[in-house]
Amino acid sequence: MPQRHSKNNNDLAFFTYDEKRKLGYGTQRERLGKDSIKPFDACSLCLKPFINPMSCPKGHVFCKECILECLLAQKKDIIRKQAAHELQKKQDKEEEQEKLAAQRARELDAFDQQNHGAVPQYSNDSRNSSQDKNGFHGANSVKTTSYEEEALRTMKAFWLPSATPEAAVKVEAPSSHTTCPEGNEKLKMKSLFPIYLTEDTSESDESSLDKSYLCPSCKVTLTNTLTLVAVSSCGHVFCKKCADKFLAADKVCLECSKGCKGRDLVQLEKGGTGFAGHDEGLVATDFKHLGSGSGLGLVRPSSKV
Repeated sequence: MPQRHSKNNNDLAFFTYDEKRKLGYGTQRERLGKDSIKPFDACSLCLKPFINPMSCPKGHVFCKECILECLLAQKKDIIRKQAAHELQKKQDKEEEQEKLAAQRARELDAFDQQNHGAVPQYSNDSRNSSQDKNGFHGANSVKTTSYEEEALRTMKAFWLPSATPEAAVKVEAPSSHTTCPEGNEKLKMKSLFPIYLTEDTSESDESSLDKSYLCPSCKVTLTNTLTLVAVSSCGHVFCKKCADKFLAADKVCLECSKGCKGRDLVQLEKGGTGFAGHDEGLVATDFKHLGSGSGLGLVRPSSKV
């Protein structure tokens, strides 16, 4: 017979700590694998191996076709939003002019009634002697202003779906510049530059779709574990060690001998590695709590640590 311990005591009216752990209660952690990480040679938009890669000044790499289509779509969207904003400004101006014209007409009518009538006319004066000239009917009555009268006339039946009033949609003035889809910073087509990676041809297999690339200087295979640096003036890609040791000091590209400056060295962004202690937190967490009385675990995303 097993010992009477909290792990074996299952006749309680509540869940013990060990029973909750067996049901998956608490924060679940899992190390992200290779399939969950974007490789360095993949486009940030289509997530496929890039074709004719181009980089932005912040180091985000895209296929040439993908990034050009994205920027053109952003320009069309900006033009559409600007047209909608101008139309709304025109409509607001017309509504303001109509309000001013209606206010002026009311003021003229009031002036005409006051100056062309022999005796001021007050509504319901003959029928109700208790009503004074300001429109009050007694201590418990409230005078209705002209704004409230107009609101009552134009009020829609909010309980009917077909007559439900709709809030006016305000179109904000759109931004006039395109942005990088990965970093959300300002990006123009002329600021993009092509990059060229040195392909490893020593062990290349024509039937294989996966390509491997080398650093032109130290001949090390480029992977996600290495930090890559591109030269914006010529587009060649090196590992960071070679870039810091040779390019920053000699101011010359090691592949094409073209001059470069410190501002021409752009560090390329990557998806990370399989280690949680890398540049980004690559540990997925999920909090699971128990349903009341059902014994089933309900999963919700946990807050970031």
